[in-house]
Amino acid sequence: MPLNIDNDVHRFKQIVRGKVRRDLRKHMSSTELIGKEQGKVVRVPLPQIGIPRFRYGDNQQGGIGQGQGDPGDPADGQAGQPGQGQAGDQPGEHELEVDVSLEELAEIMGEELALPRIEPRGRKEIQSERDKYTGISKVGPESLRHTRRTFREALKRQVASGTWVPEDPRIVPVREDKRYRSWKTKSEPQSSAVILYMMDVSGSMGREQKEIVRLEAFWIDLWLQHNYKNVQSRFIIHDAAAREVDRDTFFRTKESGGTLISSAYKLCWEIIEADYPPTDWNIYPFHFSDGDNWSKADTQKCQEMLKEQILPAVNQFSYAQVDSEYGSGQFYEDLKAAFTGDERVTLSRVPDREHIMDSIKELLGKGR
Repeated sequence: MPLNIDNDVHRFKQIVRGKVRRDLRKHMSSTELIGKEQGKVVRVPLPQIGIPRFRYGDNQQGGIGQGQGDPGDPADGQAGQPGQGQAGDQPGEHELEVDVSLEELAEIMGEELALPRIEPRGRKEIQSERDKYTGISKVGPESLRHTRRTFREALKRQVASGTWVPEDPRIVPVREDKRYRSWKTKSEPQSSAVILYMMDVSGSMGREQKEIVRLEAFWIDLWLQHNYKNVQSRFIIHDAAAREVDRDTFFRTKESGGTLISSAYKLCWEIIEADYPPTDWNIYPFHFSDGDNWSKADTQKCQEMLKEQILPAVNQFSYAQVDSEYGSGQFYEDLKAAFTGDERVTLSRVPDREHIMDSIKELLGKGR
């Protein structure tokens, strides 16, 4: 009788899920996980899942707690200096890697951070068409022939006509026996979102700061893709001037130059205005910087652009300030003073990698 292993598989999945949850902060601060993306799954290292084993044999073979001993004797009964001896022929303990789907990873992150599911606002939905099989038809292409239904009809015909011979149970379908799957094209709403990533690449933003941005962007992408069927990402880098780049350039551009944050906000608004009508899209701008801006006048310009152009068009504007020994950090304080109480603006400070998890909770915790 075959063993039913469904319960064991479910239990193993729960163990894996529990370990991923317990180590989530470590995963979210490590680039190793991102590098192991394979399609729709991520290979998660799980080094300590023990497989229970029964060991049989004579219990009186020596070992800890058996026999006489003197102070200073090795606990394992083996003499010699550490590191000496011949090479062994037995395998050691190895790290286990388990495939976890991005969808499940997003669910775990959402549960652990208590993130609310996002409700798409307004009419920011597009209509998508999907073919759905709805029944059985007597006509159709051979590629959609329903084998079971076809042979059932043939059997019914042979029994009714008296041509069925139990001793020679052959079923031979003819044309009128054939049955085909039928379908209807159904229109359904499909929520769409665009993420606009802006990053300060001036001289004060070093490699570690950009690595933190890369990690945070990965997890933000993961959560928004979990909430929307269609997600697009656009990337802007800026120092004293801003330009749009691809994903790889966004994370690999070397730091240089001064900082005019308004240049990024201006380009962000131009992209929204040209490609993403607020009535059709859920829009999420994320800005990452060390908070060092060229002047108070430019900071004032940024605030005006946010109030008059960007905020009325977007679901939420998020600013995450990555600590740098060269940055003043003043921009965070200026935004906080100008937008306290405005639900459309979320602010976060990221001192180091260990605070990525806390930052994401602050940025995505409103469910907008």
